Amino acid sequence: MMSDDKSVIDNLSKLEAFLLSVENGGLGLVGVEGVGMATNNADGRHFVAVFDRHHKLLHARWITDEVFVNGKEMVSKGVKGKH
Repeated sequence: MMSDDKSVIDNLSKLEAFLLSVENGGLGLVGVEGVGMATNNADGRHFVAVFDRHHKLLHARWITDEVFVNGKEMVSKGVKGKH
């Protein structure tokens, strides 16, 4: 489920693009009910995760510490599409 290290989300613009892709169905995920940030217990790395209604992980991407700290509001409130 976790994408490889080459596609770590390392800035807020990339986080916004990822969230918009999730919101707009661009990743082809079915049954998306929520998005959240978490920390991997094994190594302490942070990630953004997409869940279904049963809290099953559908997709996840690693994020940097900076994105974890500064992107929490964007993840919790969602991203408004730019017109």
